Amino acid sequence: MPVSLDTEGARALAYRLQQNIRQAIVGKDQAIELMLIALICKGHILLEDVPGVGKTTLAAALARSVSCTFSRIQFTPDVTPSDVTGYTMLNMSSGQMEFKSGAVMSQIVLADEINRTSPKTQSALLEAMEERQVTVDGVTHALPQPFMVLATQNPVEFAGTYPLPEAQLDRFLLCVTLGYPTVAEEVDILERYTAAEQPPIRQLQPVCAAQDLLRLQGLLTQVYSSPELRQYIAEIAAATRAHPMLSLGVSPRGAIALLKAAQALALLSGRDYVLPDDVRRLMKPVLSHRLQLTPEARMKAVRADDVLDELAAAVSVPVKRRA
Repeated sequence: MPVSLDTEGARALAYRLQQNIRQAIVGKDQAIELMLIALICKGHILLEDVPGVGKTTLAAALARSVSCTFSRIQFTPDVTPSDVTGYTMLNMSSGQMEFKSGAVMSQIVLADEINRTSPKTQSALLEAMEERQVTVDGVTHALPQPFMVLATQNPVEFAGTYPLPEAQLDRFLLCVTLGYPTVAEEVDILERYTAAEQPPIRQLQPVCAAQDLLRLQGLLTQVYSSPELRQYIAEIAAATRAHPMLSLGVSPRGAIALLKAAQALALLSGRDYVLPDDVRRLMKPVLSHRLQLTPEARMKAVRADDVLDELAAAVSVPVKRRA
């Protein structure tokens, strides 16, 4: 049933999605919430962690929870850009050139182990992620809406991986690290996989339609952000560019992403206005993967999260809020 265009309808839809995904994922409520934020913002999400902690399962659970077209790209060194975007070929019957769509021509795209393919193939996603279109042989093809890329990657320390370029990292709205489950959570996982005849992910059914997602995304512009809050985000971005431990700070695209993510979090919280706490809560998942540390910082084992903690304490928080 379509949701109503208000904050309560948004919360109801988000709750249905969250509960459905939790049938297949144990103990990752924060990661699920971040995925819903990315979905509302028309953004893309990067799931980064060691193999086997549920990155692919989490992405697939979201895809199965919505009635959207879905495709999965298993990235390997031999995947080519045309496998992603598509190609044109001659139709021998008609004598005309025809476009054969690639895996990216779906509403939900799972880019599994994206850093195991070459940088040339990785770059094939750049236009699709930013402009929601692909250009093949000079002809532009629009992507279906809504459109979202869920990418997984293993840490670059693992053999056979290629670091993602900064231009592509900047196109991911959020970067999420899942981490290992607690002992209690792992016991729950074992029970679920021994009690069922098939994995829990296979049992998920869609709980909303593509039109519901489009209406939910349309609510984002109705969430109010004060001039003081926008000033706060701009000062955070400027502070990253001047920090001595960073060789690359947050781009304007990153500042926009932080504002939109905060609006989505407010919407999920049942509010039509953004609080500074929303911004502070989302600083790390939105900004950490966009920062590049200096060689000196890496030698001292400084992390991007450490820099963001420092900036969160240093930048003044606005006190004026919407009445």
